[in-house]
Amino acid sequence: MRQIILDTETTGFDPRNGDRIIEIGAVELIKRRLTQNNYHQYVFPERSVPQDAIAVHGITDDFLKDKPIFAKIVDDFMTYVQGAELIIHNAPFDVGFINNELALLPNNKWGKIEDHCQITDSLKMARKTYPGQRNSLDALCKRLYIDNSNRTLHGALLDSEILADVYLTMTGGQTALSLSTQTKDNTTNNASQTNLSYKNRSPLNILKANQIEQQAHQQKLVDISSASGKTLQW
Repeated sequence: MRQIILDTETTGFDPRNGDRIIEIGAVELIKRRLTQNNYHQYVFPERSVPQDAIAVHGITDDFLKDKPIFAKIVDDFMTYVQGAELIIHNAPFDVGFINNELALLPNNKWGKIEDHCQITDSLKMARKTYPGQRNSLDALCKRLYIDNSNRTLHGALLDSEILADVYLTMTGGQTALSLSTQTKDNTTNNASQTNLSYKNRSPLNILKANQIEQQAHQQKLVDISSASGKTLQW
């Protein structure tokens, strides 16, 4: 299945109060690898952008005045996401805004986005993985040592790219390499896998740390903890 990491920027927090989408950004994963088949679109919201929202994402009325309305880009957007698993941080927020935009269309042939995509909430995943901790995108970047230094303002495409790194790290990295090879007659050669079997090699020597090495290790953890200002989890 295609996986699409998606984020939106909006004029505010609640579409029921008339808030609208002003930016959509998405990156595509296939077999847990970025394909560079991204989607990015600014949208004219048919209303003004409040100053407190501009302070968050930096997107102004003047910038948006020549951008297309949602009705003009909906077919391209829905075609892009159709059939994919959408991975969204705090999915109810973005899904609610997208469905509101769909509902406002004069002729909505698409219904709801859930009719076309599987929705996965990465915030819900993070709360299950790190219960009782802050699980904002910035907090996860800090915890997982992901560089988000370019994120001075919120932006849908940049946040999608960062969330892709967070999601892949949080769920175990990229896919494992296959050790099998294909021969000319399309049969699978598992020789490399056979050679790695424990039955075909001598027992490994296990070297345990002595007391001095254990003390040095513990002191190193203390030093790292002090320098980073964090309580280490290992």
